Amino acid sequence: MKKVRFDTRDVKPKVWNILYLWTASFLTYGVISLLHLPHGILLSDLVILLALVLSIVFLTDALRKQLEYNPYSYNTIYYAAFTAFLTVGTFFHLLYVFAPDQSASFHLFEEIHSLSMLYAWVTTPFLVVFSAALIISNIFLIRYEGKGFVNLLGIILSLLILAGIWGQQLSNYAGSEIGGLIHDVLFALFESVFIYYLFMLIGTVYANIRTAFFEPDKDKDYIIVLGCGLRPDGTPTPLLRGRIERALRFYNEQIAETGKHPKFITSGGQGPDEAISESLSMKNWLLEQGVPEEDILMEDQSTNTYENMRNAKELIDAAGPSAKVIFSTSRYHVFRSGLMARYVKLKAQGIGADTKWYFWPNAAVREFIGLLTEHRGKQILILSGMILVNIAAAALSFYFNFMQP
Repeated sequence: MKKVRFDTRDVKPKVWNILYLWTASFLTYGVISLLHLPHGILLSDLVILLALVLSIVFLTDALRKQLEYNPYSYNTIYYAAFTAFLTVGTFFHLLYVFAPDQSASFHLFEEIHSLSMLYAWVTTPFLVVFSAALIISNIFLIRYEGKGFVNLLGIILSLLILAGIWGQQLSNYAGSEIGGLIHDVLFALFESVFIYYLFMLIGTVYANIRTAFFEPDKDKDYIIVLGCGLRPDGTPTPLLRGRIERALRFYNEQIAETGKHPKFITSGGQGPDEAISESLSMKNWLLEQGVPEEDILMEDQSTNTYENMRNAKELIDAAGPSAKVIFSTSRYHVFRSGLMARYVKLKAQGIGADTKWYFWPNAAVREFIGLLTEHRGKQILILSGMILVNIAAAALSFYFNFMQP
């Protein structure tokens, strides 16, 4: 299989074809139901199946193109999440199609409701295990890295997931007592929203892993090394040393393969509890490893990743346009760092240093929360669409099954 190469496409992928596809599919579905065609249920099921399969094809292609255009984008999460969601949905749709009790003339809402229950039944054990693992990893993170609010995000999300599972069971129980279409609409909507955010989390995990293990071409002009704290004596912490070692390995490999010397940009200011700037500490470490001083540039004013990228970009732009850049950071931090680079209009690819396992879950949670907060308008649009689809499907189902003579 041909390796996907990042930043090789100039045009951003569009997915309007999926909107056109589903609009045509729902119209066709409605026409088949209105005409009462022979084998109409089978035909309508095949229409939905075709729409699902084509959507997976379109989204897979969009995901590949997004990686080639800009992998450090929330669109990477969206495309991966919806691809996974529709793949599982296609399997469940086939189960529903071959169920022995299909007799309604219009059963779109019944299928949405049934698929929601199937999703809930299948995902609940995995969610319980995932939540428990997330809590355990956060306990280790807090033990070794402190009790900051960011380090509690995994536990908070785990509790929300477990509350959602409890809500699923409560909604299902209430249905056995209350019954009726209104309950079914509310239950299907609850499941749709819960499942949507579950797959957004899966997409976030994919984006983190996909970018963390990417290996760029050995043709770079600059290697930005992102700071992350020093020991009391001013030497790099193990986490920071891992970032420098990863950058140095790429540096040596590129020289061995191409003879081209990239320049390091050691990026990080001096914190109130640090003896020297992180930039100077990294420079000293590189000099000890035999890196020539002329191959090291210092950026010692930044206090966070955004400023790392912004200030490094100023150094790069001052030296000349069209530079090829990578940044070195911990693997769990690659996707977020790439986002910060694109925010300051710096096209840079990331390389990741080996990282303790307990950093990963919290990193995924942080990107997941970032997805929700930074794309509030898109989230509102998607949630509104879910509400409208569930209500429309329920109304049509009620009309065709109960109002038609």
